[in-house]
Amino acid sequence: MKALNLLKRFQKDEDGAVTVDWVVLTAAIVGLGLIVMAAIKPAISNLSTSIATEIGKADDSFGTTP
Repeated sequence: MKALNLLKRFQKDEDGAVTVDWVVLTAAIVGLGLIVMAAIKPAISNLSTSIATEIGKADDSFGTTP
């Protein structure tokens, strides 16, 4: 009988329910962030390569007299 009462109390107890909600919400946000980063990574990589190429082409004689 004690075990049955213990199980009934455990079933009615809602302590920690908000914590579980926050864990699920945080996991969803992190997952969405990873999906977005995976989607835009190729574009960012190509853009950074283009920027590096243009910087490499820049004239290094800034501030010197010819």
